[in-house]
Amino acid sequence: MPTLAAADLLPCSSNDLEARFRAAPAGAVPDGVGEGIALLKTGTRVARPFAAWARTGWKGKTVDARAGRLRNRITPFGILAIPAAVREEPSWIDGHPCIVLDYSKTSRVARWVRDEMREIEPGVYLGVVFVRRRRLPLRFALTFA
Repeated sequence: MPTLAAADLLPCSSNDLEARFRAAPAGAVPDGVGEGIALLKTGTRVARPFAAWARTGWKGKTVDARAGRLRNRITPFGILAIPAAVREEPSWIDGHPCIVLDYSKTSRVARWVRDEMREIEPGVYLGVVFVRRRRLPLRFALTFA
């Protein structure tokens, strides 16, 4: 079980999260249910209310590592939707390996989205979000048991 909870990242500065992402290995593609937290304006008093608000619509991701697929868990009921292909490839940030969540061929809703994530601690993944190759200030963390 991870010693770091995803919520522990809320007080971190954006620079700290950037450094953690860059320093981390890709890690193995996770398998199973990842509990998610949305990270925006971390290190400020906006971070916790935003994460709580986002949690009402996004719960995390369920990954099938063998199939190289995932589905986001959305709505208060955790409905599986918005599929993505999962694979390891170079990050658009630094060219080092990361786990890519590619929605381009699997989702009409999110076809312009690419997420990248790295395992910052066993079972805890930190992710960044791109839309049309433009990096958003939004990050996310997933915790897999």
